[in-house]
Amino acid sequence: MNILRRNVLKGAGAAGAVSVAMAAGLLKPTAAFAGWNKSGFESRDLGTSMGAIGAGSAVASGDVVVKAPDIAENGAVVPVEITSNVAGTDSISILSEKNTMPLIAVFNLSNGTEGFISTRIKMGATSNVIAVVKAGGKVYKAHKEVKVTIGGCGG
Repeated sequence: MNILRRNVLKGAGAAGAVSVAMAAGLLKPTAAFAGWNKSGFESRDLGTSMGAIGAGSAVASGDVVVKAPDIAENGAVVPVEITSNVAGTDSISILSEKNTMPLIAVFNLSNGTEGFISTRIKMGATSNVIAVVKAGGKVYKAHKEVKVTIGGCGG
């Protein structure tokens, strides 16, 4: 039997099963967003965003490292790496101080996961990229200024 045909039939069968489950109400697309922090992601103020993720009392820490370029030629794609050397890191959040909506991402880490995130973010203007780390019931933060020359959220 042709392996390509077999793979196509398996894929079609799986897609059909998922469609039937959704039609029956067993799978709901909104279930994936159960942990959505609406107030944090829709906030237009840095202080409100920090408060929404529980980082209002965050203390600066040398154990949290933000690696980003000093100058981003294109604000639409700014590479950012966050490393947390704090034991028991539960979550890492990324904020950009002058974005229209400062909260960019929240990554929840499970037990034993290395405290490291590498992603690309969009920045509207030159500002600080802020990393907020929750570990052991405490909240830590670090920042790095990134100069944006073109593009970004603002145009």
